Amino acid sequence: MFTRRAALISAAATALMLATPAFAASDLKLPRQKVELVAPPFVHAHEQATTQGPKIVEFRMTVEEKKVVIDDKGTTFQAMTFNGSMPGPLMVVHEGDYVELTLVNPATNTMPHNIDFHSATGALGGGELTLINPGEQVVLRWKATKTGVFVYHCAPGGPMIPWHVVSGMNGAVMVLPREGLNDGKGHALKYDKVYYIGEQDMYVPRDEKGNFKSYESPGEAFTDTEEVMKKLIPTHVVFNGKVGALTGKNALTAKVGENVLIVHSQANRDSRPHLIGGHGDYVWETGKFGNAPEVGLETWFIRGGSAGAALYKFQQPGIYAYVTHNLIEAADLGATAHFKVEGKWNDDLMMQVKAPAEIPAATN
Repeated sequence: MFTRRAALISAAATALMLATPAFAASDLKLPRQKVELVAPPFVHAHEQATTQGPKIVEFRMTVEEKKVVIDDKGTTFQAMTFNGSMPGPLMVVHEGDYVELTLVNPATNTMPHNIDFHSATGALGGGELTLINPGEQVVLRWKATKTGVFVYHCAPGGPMIPWHVVSGMNGAVMVLPREGLNDGKGHALKYDKVYYIGEQDMYVPRDEKGNFKSYESPGEAFTDTEEVMKKLIPTHVVFNGKVGALTGKNALTAKVGENVLIVHSQANRDSRPHLIGGHGDYVWETGKFGNAPEVGLETWFIRGGSAGAALYKFQQPGIYAYVTHNLIEAADLGATAHFKVEGKWNDDLMMQVKAPAEIPAATN
């Protein structure tokens, strides 16, 4: 059983912290902007392009360990999260800005935690400088030098890394070019809405009767969960924390004619997003806005440990299923979201010429 102080900050990380001079607020003569993060699939307010100079963008995230229900059968899961959601919030800045994160690990938690930004440079993406025990907090600042969408996740060391990641401790950062997105040929691209979909593979142990087991704390679940994880066969693959999190009354909304940017991350396994009835008009498959987007894709590929982005203009009303096109994972394990699109139907794009009817008798 883990306790609050069961794992101490490593000697190497401690030495690095002591050797690194702390920045005073006055070291950077830049304006500051404090941002209140919101839970996915929604994204905090931001400008798509900016003519202002770089600034320090202040974020605050609290680690929350909690038991959650992940399917309609009532299966419980000992989640570890950033800000209480799976995935953690999407952070948006512009190239050249500084991200200043206050990471809080409340005393009510049981585990040490940290954060590794794939978008940052040095010190294991910040992981070496942010490892904190329950009852502690830390402030990290890093410069956004690369544009694109990038994963962040907890990385406390050894087997704790994959366990914390598949327990929910992952999210994404979007670093926009200062002039905004473009089509790779110099033409500006705008989005009317942006949604963040975080794909999560889960490994829930079963008892001798095949029923999913429930645990009272993350530490209690670790040994059994580790055995399931080593088989590399997830029991659930879900979007935004649970089966049905983005379907039904929680479906994502849009209107015909709107450009919607879909940010999709998978911190652990490969994924193949597909919008049934739609396409990726412009797709940054590797998630990096410095590269020209691919166009007109039916399905795109998200490498494990990365994020991608796709821009689509909806042209027909109705319900669009957004899935990982491993359809077993989509239909059986939970990796499905819905877009509910309002607007007028266009018969030129699709129409039912004849309704289903009995096959006519053969004529000579």
